[in-house]
Amino acid sequence: MPILVMFIVISLAFYIFYKAKYFRTRMPAEKKWISAKGSIALGSFIALFGINQLFLFQTTVTYIVAAVFIALGVVNIFGGIKAYKYFLPLAIKEIENT
Repeated sequence: MPILVMFIVISLAFYIFYKAKYFRTRMPAEKKWISAKGSIALGSFIALFGINQLFLFQTTVTYIVAAVFIALGVVNIFGGIKAYKYFLPLAIKEIENT
């Protein structure tokens, strides 16, 4: 599945981008907001990696490990979305006050 590998690489690149951006910013609410976006990217990387494993190998151990990766990725994505929605207005307000 070359398209899946491409999405894995893109999500990893977004995670690295947001992590670098996190260290460059100074405002605390904006840091949390960027961290939430990084969490979404990391969660998508983990979930897509688990889905990719399902296509590569067909053993019981692979199914268990892939299920753990997918579940962990989905939890990371939903946690990141929740944090993103919470910190977005705070980051906007923080930027406007600067």
